[in-house]
Amino acid sequence: MPAAEFPLPDVGEGLTEAEIVQWRVAIGDEVTVDQVLVEIETAKSLVELPSPFAGTVTGLLVSEGDTVEVGKPIIRVDSDVQVAAGAAAGGQPGGPAPAVDGAPASPGVAVAPPAAVAPAAPAAQTPPPQAAAVPAPAVASTDPAAAPTQAAPAAQPKHAAPAPAQPVADNATVVGTDESSGAVLVGYGSATTSPSRRKPGARRAAALAAEASRASSADAVAAAEAASDPGEDSISQAVEAQGSRPRKKVSTGTVLAKPPIRKLAKDLDVDLTEVVPTGLAGEVTRDDVIRHAKQASVFRNIETPEWGDVRRETIPVKGVRKAIAKAMTTSKFTAPHVSLFVDVDATRTMEFVKRLKSSPTFAGVKVSPLLVFAKAVIWAVRRNRSVNSTWTDQEIIVHHFVNLGIAAATPRGLIVPNIKDAQDMSLFELAKALEDLTLTARDGKTTPQQMADGTVTITNIGVFGMDTGTPILNPGEVAIIAMGTIKPKPWVVDGEVRSRMVTTIGASFDHRVVDGDVASRFVHDIASVLEEPALLLD
Repeated sequence: MPAAEFPLPDVGEGLTEAEIVQWRVAIGDEVTVDQVLVEIETAKSLVELPSPFAGTVTGLLVSEGDTVEVGKPIIRVDSDVQVAAGAAAGGQPGGPAPAVDGAPASPGVAVAPPAAVAPAAPAAQTPPPQAAAVPAPAVASTDPAAAPTQAAPAAQPKHAAPAPAQPVADNATVVGTDESSGAVLVGYGSATTSPSRRKPGARRAAALAAEASRASSADAVAAAEAASDPGEDSISQAVEAQGSRPRKKVSTGTVLAKPPIRKLAKDLDVDLTEVVPTGLAGEVTRDDVIRHAKQASVFRNIETPEWGDVRRETIPVKGVRKAIAKAMTTSKFTAPHVSLFVDVDATRTMEFVKRLKSSPTFAGVKVSPLLVFAKAVIWAVRRNRSVNSTWTDQEIIVHHFVNLGIAAATPRGLIVPNIKDAQDMSLFELAKALEDLTLTARDGKTTPQQMADGTVTITNIGVFGMDTGTPILNPGEVAIIAMGTIKPKPWVVDGEVRSRMVTTIGASFDHRVVDGDVASRFVHDIASVLEEPALLLD
């Protein structure tokens, strides 16, 4: 078989470089079309790259931890490559991919040609055996009219594409030939290709990948969750912040518990064999683990690591951390920030959340005060449209939709995925979207598309026990709202001091767009909903 080298592609986000995080294959492995080859970390997210062809891995050209520029070969595979004839006819020797819908295609794969050159023919459609963790890039056009007919075969260029022998990925196509060696360049199509022009296999792969992303499981890390119900102590608050979703029961030995419960027990250093189960059929529940954690006082002693012999530690600035630094610096020194704060009696919000948790309608979905807060922000945006804008040097673009960003703390750093068209969602739909977004972020599977085109952002610093803060604007937006912890505080009600569940809202605005009166009305509207959730019926 001829050798094929797969260069690092642009995965559709203007990528210039990426870090090799983990190889999913080794030298000598047999790979199939669309099998995941490697996991890379871009400036925005973790991405799994699928193979555009089948064959045997003969070389891993870069190591884990290396930062690689787009277009540099990363893996070598012995493979007979089949390609689309329509794309082959448009390739230029040694040049870039032909433009698709006005955009250049991604870097290709260099493939050594066979001895004989046969006329190119339309590629057979082969459904991908495995979908990648991110939607497949768009595919170049394969209009049958562009292909030569049998009655009048087209003249072959000097370095024509070889006849197909094995299938390649639906979104892989000939983009040109190497001038010096005559190697065929095979790559993924342009990311700007219209979805309607994708091949059926690619559309199926994208749909499966999107579903896989939504259904991702997650590690328990604090991100975009809210404080606990009134009366619960700090242990319950910490556990509530971890969240869970219904999953298949797993039995190991004599202990019956769902995977999230096992993960929770591990995080709290609880031995499940010592927990007294109260669930159906002897299943260990969340409350069982919490109760045991309280009794064992597992939070009382927190181990403090030693300094060690190394006096200084050097951490390379790359990937998400590099992107965060650049974005925050640009935002802080470009947009003139102004911040406002207000204390809110959120007692009725907490009561509302408690009722939602016991409602059959919300069974199986995570419900927290963040849900009410998110709905309050959407409601307030509708009444104060200018906070949902983007500033340019020539104009202010006011968005008539809400792509609600949720600042999420993950093991890789801070990311801000957003919920598209959140203004059209019911309370249940928004709860489900928040849960899916949070779980996907925790699992490190957030895609660049999920972080693009946000219009306004909320950040829940209350999950970390903070009362409030002065958040920095997400670049391209003019408002960000922070919700602090919700906890009992003395509050004057009808002339009497009572214990109420109180939180603090902090918000920052771009003063080039949002004036003080608009900012004040916007924050006041959010506070009004937290004080009286019935306003959401408006």
